[in-house]
Amino acid sequence: MPKRVDHEERRTQIAEALIRVAGRRGLHAVGMRDVAAEAGVSLRLVQYYFQTKEKLLFYGLQHLTERFTARVGARLAAAGPAPGPRATIEALLLASLPTDEESRTFHLLYSSYSILSVTDDALAAQPFIDNPDAAENAVAGLIAQAQESGLADPDVDARTEAISLLAMAATMGTSILVGQRDPESAVAVLRHHLDRIFRTGTRSPARDAPPS
Repeated sequence: MPKRVDHEERRTQIAEALIRVAGRRGLHAVGMRDVAAEAGVSLRLVQYYFQTKEKLLFYGLQHLTERFTARVGARLAAAGPAPGPRATIEALLLASLPTDEESRTFHLLYSSYSILSVTDDALAAQPFIDNPDAAENAVAGLIAQAQESGLADPDVDARTEAISLLAMAATMGTSILVGQRDPESAVAVLRHHLDRIFRTGTRSPARDAPPS
């Protein structure tokens, strides 16, 4: 009896191969033939599942985003059953910093995809991410929640601070990636700004934990 093919598992296998190759060579330099070789499957099979390189890249980005979400979830779980607004924001920000191989690949490919989507019509025709404001809305909501509970400065604008924190984390990630600064100094800067927003005594219980 022939073995039943799990199509979602096969797509994931190919997406993982894309991430590995792109992490080594850069997203712009990856072709479908390279991904097929890395996955140990035929080029025809990759084309069967994704038809075009653009569709493969888009699926790879979605898969990468799911992995990032799981990474944030693991940080939150490590912070305890009720981490609070600050620890939740810190988990999100620190998970995005390229402090190990997985997060380095995430930052590199996510940045590369955003740049390619500006110049590639086929990529630009697809939504970059399903809900581009999700992280901003979540962080702004957490800051507002902390303000209502007396845990954050009531005079700061939650939306502006959320935008600033996320932009800062993205820029810090790039500076780590190119060797401008080390992860520890980037984490220190982010925590400095969290200290400014949140009142004394509301720091994350996992404050001294390593950033990876």
